[in-house]
Amino acid sequence: MQVEVYVQDYYHESSKPEALHSGEKDAHITVETWEDWFECWLEILQPSISPAPAYEVGLRLTNNSEILTLNQQYRHQNKPTDVLSFAALEVDAPDVTEIDAEEPLYLGDIVISVETAQQQAQQQEHPLPTELAWLAAHGLLHLLGWDHPDDESLSQMLKQQVILLKAIGIDTDFE
Repeated sequence: MQVEVYVQDYYHESSKPEALHSGEKDAHITVETWEDWFECWLEILQPSISPAPAYEVGLRLTNNSEILTLNQQYRHQNKPTDVLSFAALEVDAPDVTEIDAEEPLYLGDIVISVETAQQQAQQQEHPLPTELAWLAAHGLLHLLGWDHPDDESLSQMLKQQVILLKAIGIDTDFE
């Protein structure tokens, strides 16, 4: 399986060098690492997703200001949030006859506020890359149709995120 992740790291591109390091030694995650993580996660989730030869995901790392604007525009919430997902598929699964065997299946976009992720990582006392992976996994599950309108579904989603992070070598205490 091939996964293409288009990473837009607006946060690091627009931040001042001293603001980037806020105690984190190496918080930057390479595009290759993101692709490896998403490939691993999609392989785990493969039985429950549309079969395709390849997948595409957009990932934008941004700041609280930009995610606030998106949260206002799309969710009518006047506050920043940690992660937003914009699913490309509006049905549970596309018709297999509609999938072009040559083209990757575009799943959608995930937007993460690195500022909020930094705050949450400090509160949880774990590294920023762990929090970013946690949020990306959460966003991916939303792209695939997972939701958490109640405590039970939230609990199931969080358990799945723990499984996804363990698969990439990140032990979490989020349970």
